[in-house]
Amino acid sequence: MTTTRPVALVTGASSGIGKAASLALAEAGFDVIGTSRDASRVTPLDGVTYLDLDVASDESVTSAVQQVIGRFGRIDVLVNNAGVGSTGAAEERSVAQDQRVFNVNVFGTMRMTKAVLPHMRAQGRGRVINISSIFGFIPAPYMAVYAASKHAIEGYSESLDHEVREHGVRALLVEPANTQTAFDVNAEHPETSLQVYADQRQTFDRLMAALIKDGDDPATVARVIVAAATDPKPRLRYTAGAQAGRVSALRCIVPARSFDKQIRKINQLAG
Repeated sequence: MTTTRPVALVTGASSGIGKAASLALAEAGFDVIGTSRDASRVTPLDGVTYLDLDVASDESVTSAVQQVIGRFGRIDVLVNNAGVGSTGAAEERSVAQDQRVFNVNVFGTMRMTKAVLPHMRAQGRGRVINISSIFGFIPAPYMAVYAASKHAIEGYSESLDHEVREHGVRALLVEPANTQTAFDVNAEHPETSLQVYADQRQTFDRLMAALIKDGDDPATVARVIVAAATDPKPRLRYTAGAQAGRVSALRCIVPARSFDKQIRKINQLAG
C-alpha cells in the first residue's frame, strides 16, 4: 500500500503532546502513525494508526520504521516526542538512572532519526521535528539530567540540520514550556534521597505541580508542530506557547547575571 498523502510518524503518541500532535497532523491532511510501547492499550483516534515502538531498542525502531515504509511507502515527517522526565538533585541520582533518561530522550531521538533519514534522502524531502523544551536553553535546578538531555537535543538538531538540508531534509526544534501533561507524575525520582536537598526538593515538587497545572494545553504545542511540519520556509526553532516565547526572548536579551538571579528567585533558591 502507498499513499499520495504526506505521512507523519509520531513517537510517544499515547497521551499528552504526542496524542495532541497526532490528532492535529491528521486534521492537517497527514496519514499519521502514532507509536506507544504498548499500542494495544491506546484508545484509538480518528485518522491515526498505532504501532508498538520502544525508542530505547534498536530492533524495535528498525521494525517500526520498516512497517511504516512497507504500509505507506513513505515518511515525510518524523516527530520525535517520546521522552521521560527526571527530577531530584543531580547528586541524588545514580549514573544508571541518568543513562536511562539519555537512552530515551537523546539516543531514542538519534535512533529514530538514523532510521528515517535514508528514506527521506531518497525521496528528496522530509522533516525531523525534535521536541525539545525551554529547559533545552535555560537552567533547570532539580531537573539537571532532564535539562542536559534537552540541551543535547538542541545541539544535535542544529548540527544535523546543516548536514541534511542539501538533501531536501530539515531537522527542526519545537520548544514547549510547562504543559498540562502527566510529566510530574511520571517523572523518575532519585534512587537515593539526601537530607541536605530535602527541603528544596519538596519546594521544587510543589512549584512544578503548580506550573504544570497552569501550563499550556497540549493542543497549543500540537499547532506549533503542525506549523513546523508544513511551513514552506521552516525555521530551525519554534517556541510553543506565550511563556516559551517570553523565556526565549529574555534568555537572549537579559544580562547573564540578571538572568541567573531570576532563575534562583523563581525556584526559591537561597543565595
